[in-house]
Amino acid sequence: MVLENKLGITSAPELAEAEERISKKKAVELFESGMLDKLDAGKTASLQAIHKYLFDEIYPFAGEIRKVNISKGNFRFAPIMYLEVALQNIEAMPQATFDEIIEKYVEMNVAHPFREGNGRSTRIWLDCILKKEIGKVVDWSQVDKEEYLSAMERSPIKDLEIKYVLKNALTDKIDDREVYMKGIDHSYYYEGYTTFKAENL
Repeated sequence: MVLENKLGITSAPELAEAEERISKKKAVELFESGMLDKLDAGKTASLQAIHKYLFDEIYPFAGEIRKVNISKGNFRFAPIMYLEVALQNIEAMPQATFDEIIEKYVEMNVAHPFREGNGRSTRIWLDCILKKEIGKVVDWSQVDKEEYLSAMERSPIKDLEIKYVLKNALTDKIDDREVYMKGIDHSYYYEGYTTFKAENL
């Protein structure tokens, strides 16, 4: 299934290629604009602003909270009937320490508020919180792809593994564009979502 897009693309591989190219260009612009430093770190509205900036040229739903249920493999992300409350609860979570920030990140991943582009947007959102609260960001080039994905899959049940993986990759290079861009790298994308219309659940 190819998501509705502003580019008129009907081929999934072609859309993935265009999405990667455009979102990377927009990510660079987002970084260089200074907009990230002006966002209220940890707020849902800030995550929506990041998502809209990255994907507005591609998807009509950029920055909008999803209105359908989605899953990956056997895991279903937060049902839309509970999504708004879940996002309010996540926003209210503390974020003063590394552990608290990662716990908040894990919950936002479970919520998965957008139809597409959750991983990229949320990693930038995570780095905004880390930068503000503890003066660090994740150097994603130091994070093994498979280790990260496995840890994220298990994180809703046990988050010690993802905390370990990300803590070992922290850096104080908070204004380094290359470090920032590693979080947008295609190899970390979550792929293979199944979308369910809400009325069918």
